Amino acid sequence: MKYKANCIINFIFCSTVILLLTSCEEEKRVIEKIDFETEYKFSSEIEEKVAKDTVPWKYQFSAADYATKGDYKNALIQWDLAMGTMEKNYTKNQIDSINQKYSKVKATEYIIEQAKKNQIVIINEAHHNSSHRVFTKSLLQNLFDNGYNNLGLEALSNGEHLDSILNNRKYPVLKTGHYIKDPQFGDLVRNALEIGYSLFAYENMEKGGGKQREIEQAKNIEKIIHSKPNEKILIHCGFDHALEGTHDSWGKAMAGRLTEYTGINPLTINQVVYSEKSDPKFNHPFLKALDIKEPTILIDKDNNPLKYVRRDAWTDIVIFHPTTEYINDRPNWLFENGIKNTRIILTEIQMEFPVMVLAFKKGEDINLAVPIDMNEVQIRTKNGYLGLKNGTYDIVVTNGKESVKFEQTVK
Repeated sequence: MKYKANCIINFIFCSTVILLLTSCEEEKRVIEKIDFETEYKFSSEIEEKVAKDTVPWKYQFSAADYATKGDYKNALIQWDLAMGTMEKNYTKNQIDSINQKYSKVKATEYIIEQAKKNQIVIINEAHHNSSHRVFTKSLLQNLFDNGYNNLGLEALSNGEHLDSILNNRKYPVLKTGHYIKDPQFGDLVRNALEIGYSLFAYENMEKGGGKQREIEQAKNIEKIIHSKPNEKILIHCGFDHALEGTHDSWGKAMAGRLTEYTGINPLTINQVVYSEKSDPKFNHPFLKALDIKEPTILIDKDNNPLKYVRRDAWTDIVIFHPTTEYINDRPNWLFENGIKNTRIILTEIQMEFPVMVLAFKKGEDINLAVPIDMNEVQIRTKNGYLGLKNGTYDIVVTNGKESVKFEQTVK
């Protein structure tokens, strides 16, 4: 009995100490009212716009709006509404055949080894899918260590809209590029600059698309290659621009044109074709046939990677990403590579909910910078959860009418 009593006393003492420490931490937090405006849309605004919109591609717009504010789950839902879904499955014999024919290798390690043999690496993304940006970010340091010190981004505004001081400022702002407003894309840019990459824009910002857009993109990259002979280049583009060979609509996509103009055969990587859907049952049957826990590339018995082939066009490698799991309603892949699931306490915030919670790196201009991460919280009794690595941040909480700021350090 005495032992139990001592345990209870110790438990109460420890609990009291923890509460006191927590209270002290919260007392240190100085919450300051600020004037703050944001371009990011609340979910209710996106939903209202979708309800009123009559254009056939309205769900593509809403998918982009959700992706821009870092809401991965709703971005997938809206994209599937735009493109449609269908449940397909392989038979057990087909699944067994796939797993017998191919071995699985870690995508990051395989890509780095192949990149050593190449001068140009081109990797694509779906513009509604932030996980593709996070994966490219995960390659940056190892590619840089192997000589890749130039990064071309389709998403960088070009021409008269070029962010001309990006490489000197060392962080992206909202005008740096439309898709770069997504905190995960913004952090790809920020991380590349911190590592030491020289970033360049190559998009054709003139009116018109199709074949001419591919030609102009490739010509812009060709100029960079000629100005930096023998230097290695990583290019992050959208969808079909990574295709080599003959494209159905464009004659050649950017990657194919680049080979035509420079004689350099790039390593091309496709993240898009087997991207997950909003409901795993709608995933491509090939993805469902694989039991994968990390980004994966398939290698056949002759040691060749699985390509993506569409008639006379292809990419050299296909990446299979595992189906996302959610932690505090945030994607699990946010909390990798030193990034922590960080709780932002909101119970003291005296304003009408829902609110947006945005984290800015200390020292960056909160009125201009792309946030490190952000999350919309519907009710005051809920905490916000952000993906942050060690450091000090300005946390901004806003409902669109009122805003406050406080500092938070992640250790």
